[in-house]
Amino acid sequence: MAPYQRRNLQLKPLDSFNFDVRRCITELNEFEKLLDKEELREAQDVLPFFRSNLHLSAFIASYVAEIVRFDRIKHEFAVFGDFRADLVVGDSVSGTYCFIEFEDATKNSIFVEKGRSTSDWSPRFEHGFSQIVDWFWKLDDFRNIAQFRAVFDSYSINFYGMLVIGRESFLSPIDKNRLKWRLNKVLIDSQKIICITFDQLARDIKDRLSLYQLSYESDSFTEIDSDLLDIEEDA
Repeated sequence: MAPYQRRNLQLKPLDSFNFDVRRCITELNEFEKLLDKEELREAQDVLPFFRSNLHLSAFIASYVAEIVRFDRIKHEFAVFGDFRADLVVGDSVSGTYCFIEFEDATKNSIFVEKGRSTSDWSPRFEHGFSQIVDWFWKLDDFRNIAQFRAVFDSYSINFYGMLVIGRESFLSPIDKNRLKWRLNKVLIDSQKIICITFDQLARDIKDRLSLYQLSYESDSFTEIDSDLLDIEEDA
């Protein structure tokens, strides 16, 4: 890309966000209701739902260990002009961001039958995976320009890619193994791309929210807080 094109890019920073675990639990319940539909279309079902449920959207980034605050978010984020991420969630303190691509949840979202004993990777899956590869390339290409710092408050950030696609009910046991193998073995810039079905997303978020909620409500945390207060008073 020519230098003058880079200077003319109109980039918007991510929105500041205050995550609320209780609202996230409510939104998760609505997501589980959405999954009662056998198939989900990206434009008609998936994107409108997550645009309207910001706390659940933010908590998707819990797959990334370095993101603990979920204090930056943007739907339909333009990745420096040429590409668009469906969702970006970040932690402004750790400087870590998760770029998320949503695709359809249909029978042919991940694999398609071609009359062979082994199904083919679907065009939809390859498109979503390639989108993330292009985001990584673009982010690396723009690391040292002023607009990068304007968006992320730093010239140096950690970024991860995530693809949410398909339903488990449409995957055979061998296809589940193929998907798992590919995601464990194929690295992009020394990183794995997180790839999960919508069913796994709901299940994992539910598990994490239970632990997240317990950590705030447990007696042990209350006792620790009291001990800290006693130490401060003694000092």
